[in-house]
Amino acid sequence: VASAGVKPIAAHIDMKNRSMVAQAFRLEWGPPKTTAEIKTMNRLSRLIKTALLATLAVAGLAHANAPKEIRVDYAYYSPPSLVLKRFGWLEEEFKKDNIPVKWVLSAGSNRALEFLNSGAVDFGSTAGLAAVLSRANGNPIKGIYIYERPEWTALVVPADSPIKSVRDLKGKKVAATKGTDPYLFLLRALNDHGLDKKDIEHVALQHADGRAALEQKRVDAWAGLDPHMAASELEAGSKLLYRNIAYNTYGFLNTTESFAKSYPEHVKRVIAGYERARKWILANPDETARIVSEEAKISLPVAKAQLLRNDFRNPTPGVEHANALKAAGSILIEEDLVKKGTDVSKVIDSLIEPSFAKAVVK
Repeated sequence: VASAGVKPIAAHIDMKNRSMVAQAFRLEWGPPKTTAEIKTMNRLSRLIKTALLATLAVAGLAHANAPKEIRVDYAYYSPPSLVLKRFGWLEEEFKKDNIPVKWVLSAGSNRALEFLNSGAVDFGSTAGLAAVLSRANGNPIKGIYIYERPEWTALVVPADSPIKSVRDLKGKKVAATKGTDPYLFLLRALNDHGLDKKDIEHVALQHADGRAALEQKRVDAWAGLDPHMAASELEAGSKLLYRNIAYNTYGFLNTTESFAKSYPEHVKRVIAGYERARKWILANPDETARIVSEEAKISLPVAKAQLLRNDFRNPTPGVEHANALKAAGSILIEEDLVKKGTDVSKVIDSLIEPSFAKAVVK
């Protein structure tokens, strides 16, 4: 019981009675011989029974204050999640508590946020600005860890496209997954070049389908996402029309407010797993590329290209991340993606929760 974090029986016995316990254990084994010894042993028996019941009650409470399972998403755009899943480090961590780990594939930030909102997962991997948009629209999530600083999105056109600039997208079909970083990247790029979403024909497709539509010439451009974007570059000769690393928001690991409040220690233990994966990635880049290649079913050169566009060095959410999101937040208002009057800055402050990572990251 003590090894599970519950105080041993002795902890439930006050100091006065501990001396009596010590006296009792100094008696010779066998039946007590005097009236005093009988009284001591009877009192000891009652005391141990009371302490045992108290210990079992605490143990029962500790068991009750634990989730039945830990549900975590994994995503091809989140290499740490793929490493963590491959090595089974979360399963290893929670096995001692008999808590199973369930993995759920997220095809994009929009799916991860839907899973969090519906209660299908406890931890979801998203882009930072997508998380802001979701929280602003009522999804009670907390951004608890930064799993990467990526350049994972850009505007992509076919190899032989006549399109040379963002302005040339006016009147064109552009594929993008709504509610994700690539979609918000597209809106910001259009805005910077004197256009808005009304000036293009937006084709709503998940990331992998957007790549297929681009290569099949069913759309003129695509707001891409790695590893699909890197694959299209290397395997189909697609060109990056517009890049801006500042418009790629950080990769956020999110949990729900209710899970964070109910199981704070379990949140820290999940983050510890991500930390183990992050440090392993930094020490083993070639092996990481192999794992990403196998898990995402992409070629090794594509996986290496994806990883070259990722920075895994700053995992604790903080001012840097809040400022980057606030700089991007105006697009949510300008494009009517949030309710009028929404204080996006306040939403961002309520989203970012650094305390769990600070307790774990060393």
